[in-house]
Amino acid sequence: QVQLVESGGGLAQPGGSLRLSCAASGFTFSSYAMSWARQPPGKGLEWVAGIYTDGSATYYADSVKGRFTISRDNAKNTLYLQMNSLKPEDTALYYCAKAEEINSDYVTQIKDYDYWGQGTQVTVSS
Repeated sequence: QVQLVESGGGLAQPGGSLRLSCAASGFTFSSYAMSWARQPPGKGLEWVAGIYTDGSATYYADSVKGRFTISRDNAKNTLYLQMNSLKPEDTALYYCAKAEEINSDYVTQIKDYDYWGQGTQVTVSS
């Protein structure tokens, strides 16, 4: 069965950095676009960043562009999110997600993802 397990969250100071990881299993990781999304406290789910199946292209929400970098290692079945210049408004539960359609690449709608991890908490505070 499909499993996505996030790790790497924690407490960071404003301006600091964190690196999230998502270990994937139960499907052919290299055949699916992947994304990160987040849910701030008391708010809805927000798509954050996506990456093509082969990692050749990445795309970001305006709120994180220039600060976050999504990447993947298809040999290790792992997705990453490098978060720099963190702000208090980045505080959220962060999820990795698998695109529903095989070999699709540019997928930014939450509804087009069919499997999600359990989430890892990121808190940005001084």
